[in-house]
Amino acid sequence: MTAPNELRLLPWSGPEGKPCYLNTDDKAGYMSRLADNIEAVQLGTAAELLEHASDTLDDQGQSREDLRRLAKELTRALRDVLRVATSRGHLLGVSDTDSS
Repeated sequence: MTAPNELRLLPWSGPEGKPCYLNTDDKAGYMSRLADNIEAVQLGTAAELLEHASDTLDDQGQSREDLRRLAKELTRALRDVLRVATSRGHLLGVSDTDSS
């Protein structure tokens, strides 16, 4: 059985918001590539949202509702980016122990 720290945290949640993990040695497999692509999209979206947030915050005419929507979008993007960072950090930890 694979140790929990060797499982890959996937960039999506399962039923009831629970984390999903991938157990594979094939880093080029379909699910690994799918997860890589989704992570890339999430990181790209976060970068675009950050640019949008900078522009929005510079505009003094934004309504309270616009700022609230922006805060929700930033929260979602930050959650995605944190999940990617956590997943990649775990993968780096596993890779470090593999090469020792």
